[in-house]
Amino acid sequence: MLDQHTKEIIKSTIPLLESAGPALTQHFYQRMFAHNPELKDVFNLAHQHTGGQPVALFNAVAAYAKNIDNLEALGAAVERIAHKHTGFLIKPEQYSIVGGHLLATLKELGGDAVTDEVLTAWGKAYGFLADIFINREAQLYQQTAAKKGGWEGTRRFVIKAKRKESSVITSFILVPEDGLPVADFIPGQYLSVSITNNQLAHKETRQYSLSDAPNGCSYRISVKRESEGKVSNLLHDYYQEGDVIDVVAPAGDFVLNASNDTPVVLLSAGVGLTPMKSMLNQLLLKSHSGNITWVHACEDGEQHAFKVCTSDQVAKNTHLDRYVWYRKPLATDLPAEDYDFDGTVELEKIAGRMVSNARYYFCGPIGFMKVVKQQLLALNVPEDQLHYEVFGPHSDL
Repeated sequence: MLDQHTKEIIKSTIPLLESAGPALTQHFYQRMFAHNPELKDVFNLAHQHTGGQPVALFNAVAAYAKNIDNLEALGAAVERIAHKHTGFLIKPEQYSIVGGHLLATLKELGGDAVTDEVLTAWGKAYGFLADIFINREAQLYQQTAAKKGGWEGTRRFVIKAKRKESSVITSFILVPEDGLPVADFIPGQYLSVSITNNQLAHKETRQYSLSDAPNGCSYRISVKRESEGKVSNLLHDYYQEGDVIDVVAPAGDFVLNASNDTPVVLLSAGVGLTPMKSMLNQLLLKSHSGNITWVHACEDGEQHAFKVCTSDQVAKNTHLDRYVWYRKPLATDLPAEDYDFDGTVELEKIAGRMVSNARYYFCGPIGFMKVVKQQLLALNVPEDQLHYEVFGPHSDL
């Protein structure tokens, strides 16, 4: 455990951290990649270019300092990050590299305010936190490898089928090249896909939500083509049925957890429907007896993925309701058949489905999720019944 003197020094640096802001972590990443360019094969460089990762790291560092007396408050964040790290196959020795650059960054940007005593305290604090991550990630690696069909590191998977779900989303059915079983997962989790291609300057790893219920023999991911997404465009245009890619075992702490008779509400926008589809398929496969409400928002009918499949599921299951919003319906889109409302999501219109004892799962763009959370709270849904997933660097709603 950290001694109280170390904690007091860490707390005394909070004003310094806040004055530096995300510039601190931007400097950190620039420094680290300059000295250890091999780590460019580990980190998602797209998140560096957008600035999302430096901001997320800064928020994490600041939260650690502010909660140094109450680290239990960071438990959920630690679990989420540890799962993310296993998807990138983070190794214990990499923590010492990161720690060295973090301390050097504090010294370079903090000047005289960062004394040897401050550096010693932050070294202890970082080492303490690193050990927590290293131990938790070791547990996750071991648990995954010990599962039936589990594995360590990457495993080669063949693209068995490639299916266009909408104008922007394509599904990939992946089967292991070795023909052996694959580990089950909990709906809501994701696969990490590791791509090495001569069109990329570095190996790139992306995490895509699994979009179907577990079956023990294959996985399905459904990938949105992003305008600036090098990997998503490669998957859409370059990789075809029969090609092989490297895959890291399923991970993630955003998971379906509801007793059989508990009402479940699944809310999504855009490609955020992928973990929701996995949850829906699992609920129906397991004959969930509680009411299920499917709420989805997208641009129009051309971008509405899994439209026919979900409509068929609604027709066959009387306890499943569907509500769809199109922001700008096309002339060919059919009200009531293809969608229910136009514009953006207004949950007040379906307030009768917003029961307080339901479990609410939602995923989509940050703006959408913020609005959904605000609307659910306004409808008196308890906050501990709300569960959400942010694609990419985490952001609080």
